[in-house]
Order: sequence, then structure tokens, then C-alpha cells
Amino acid sequence: MSDETRSVPPWLGQPASRKAFARELRKTGTEAEARLWQRLRGRRILDVKFRRQVPIGPYIVDFASMEPRLVVEIDGSQHAEADHLHRDEQRDTYLRSLGFAVLRVWNNDVSHSLDSVPGAIAALIDERR
Repeated sequence: MSDETRSVPPWLGQPASRKAFARELRKTGTEAEARLWQRLRGRRILDVKFRRQVPIGPYIVDFASMEPRLVVEIDGSQHAEADHLHRDEQRDTYLRSLGFAVLRVWNNDVSHSLDSVPGAIAALIDERR
């Protein structure tokens, strides 16, 4: 396959400004993101590698695993508002068009029942294998 016909995955070749913004988000994440990251990092769920604050196309997702193509988003209460729902729907549609499954988790679930979240992630990983 020649270089002209090879397509670059949308998580590669990101503009420097988007990479810098993602790096900043990693430093200033929410408490819920930090708590879930402790459960995801180091291949702790089914030996699957997750990355945090990952640029994919025009979006930066909270957590992503390139294999098995899974995105995990932590949503606060603002995501229940109509304009956020619409934007989330567009974002999810885009990510699904790239072959990613999207799991949305409420902040409250991470804060109050964190032990159930890794199980939901593991179940989705199993489905995709």
C-alpha cells in the first residue's frame, strides 16, 4: 500500500495545540477522572491499556483504549441538558463511525459506586473481543 492510500488514524497526526490542550487536561482533571484512572491505569482491567485525555479527531475523550476500541466518558450533571445531550450524541456518532464503543458514566457513579464501573468496562471489553 502506498503512502497516498494509507489513511492516518484520527488519534495520530493531531495538531500541536490539541495535544497541548489534552496534556493540560491530564493535569487538571476532575476528581472522578482521577479516581477512575486509578482503576484503569497499568492494564488493571483485563490487561487492556487505557490512555487518558486522548485526542481523537476533533474531540478529546476522557479515556480510550485503542484495542478493543473503547472510549469511556465521565459525565457531570450538565450533560443532562438538551444542548449537551445533542453534542454528546454527535460526538458518540463520530466515535462509533471510527469503530469505537462509547461508555458514558455519570460522575455520581464514580463518586458513590466506583466498584461497579470497572465491571461495566470489563463487560464491554469482553463483548468487543
